[in-house]
Amino acid sequence: MMELDPLLLSRIQFAFVVSFHAIFPVFTIGLASYIALLEGLLYRTGNPAYEQLSRFWTKVFAVVFGMGVVSGIVMSFQFGTNWSVFSYASANFLGPILAYEVVTAFFLEAVFLGVLLFGRDKVPRGTHLFAACMVALGTFISSFWILSANSWMQTPAGAELRDGIVYLTSWSEAIFNPSFFPRFFHVALASFLTGGFVVAGVSAWYLLKGKAPEASKKALQMCLIMLAIAAPAQLLVGDMHGLNTFKHQPAKVAAMEGVWETTDGAPLLLFAIPSQTQERNFLEIGIPNMASLILTHEWNGTIPGLKEWAPEDRPHMPTVFWSFRIMVAIGLLMIIIALWGAWLTWRDRLVESKRFLRLTSLMIPLPFVAVLAGWFVTEVGRQPWLAYGLIRTADGLTPSLTGAMALFTLVGYVVVYAVVFIAGISFLIRIIRQGPDQADLSEDQPGAHAKRPLSAADDKTMA
Repeated sequence: MMELDPLLLSRIQFAFVVSFHAIFPVFTIGLASYIALLEGLLYRTGNPAYEQLSRFWTKVFAVVFGMGVVSGIVMSFQFGTNWSVFSYASANFLGPILAYEVVTAFFLEAVFLGVLLFGRDKVPRGTHLFAACMVALGTFISSFWILSANSWMQTPAGAELRDGIVYLTSWSEAIFNPSFFPRFFHVALASFLTGGFVVAGVSAWYLLKGKAPEASKKALQMCLIMLAIAAPAQLLVGDMHGLNTFKHQPAKVAAMEGVWETTDGAPLLLFAIPSQTQERNFLEIGIPNMASLILTHEWNGTIPGLKEWAPEDRPHMPTVFWSFRIMVAIGLLMIIIALWGAWLTWRDRLVESKRFLRLTSLMIPLPFVAVLAGWFVTEVGRQPWLAYGLIRTADGLTPSLTGAMALFTLVGYVVVYAVVFIAGISFLIRIIRQGPDQADLSEDQPGAHAKRPLSAADDKTMA
């Protein structure tokens, strides 16, 4: 009987849980900012279309936020059950950082989300707008701490390892470690792109179906303007992130570029089939010298090959190589769609272009695929290290963990998460099929906003 490997199963388990969880925050970060913008426009203009959109997307946000919370709680448990050695070794840094995320971000989101969800007709507009802004701010504070922790694992700084324990030498250097800022802005833009394409895709589908045409057109135009800026900006930020990775994690970049031998003037491979066992690529198709030009800004710049590292110190090139190309391909498609949509908006032909509307509605799942592909590049490319250069993955595993125990919990997580995902997605589909609520929002209906106190005088009257 084949012996179960607890290390491999624990890695698969954590990868599954993190991948499942990651798709929710990356959406809610962008969506929370969009809702705050809608509330700001509603506060300034009083246009009922903005309230219609805000009501609808707040419902979606609440469901996705709940799914993210449920899926995220499990990750902290795994640090203790599967990775107790790493948890103990890194507790001086990761313990406070994860606690700061809960105290400063999660509580902020939870408190003001209640006001955002249930206070629309019970608090003044300014208070409701403030709640929306606080929820959006909370999502960014949460991502700040989580990405600081993850970036530290990629590029440890401000710490040293003594007797197997991480001791902090500088909190500022540890929090703002070398890869933090490129990764933070890269993820922030990914969140805007994910939220933007989901809202744009749903709005395009509504326009094709003739649902809430005024509000859907506004939503689509708003998103396309933002996407036309954010999508090309992501290309630039991604390049900066790549240069940072080339400096601090060259083995990861070698796997991303498919470079086995140290090469001067390395080509940019558009297609290849890397073989980890044979240490070579098959069927290479590339642009000569382009990888060196991008990474070193020199035509014949030197790119270290993966063979510079011992086999046990190398990431799995096929996974990193293909995940990177999937992410980049989707990113380029996003730029094309965003610029095309901006041009149609400028020419006032957006609603008439059925082909564009159909294509935009089909784009909804692609940002999530790009996020997961980018996550695989980041995490698989870091292997075989938990804290790069400090703690190896094999050394962080719980000593008493058996393969059977790891398999049992993995199967349990898969089953439970499948139930959560199916239930959540089914509820989201039902909300989206119903569309934005148009009741009591028409400008020619008297008292469309009468339930909400608009001023101090109104408050006194209600009292």
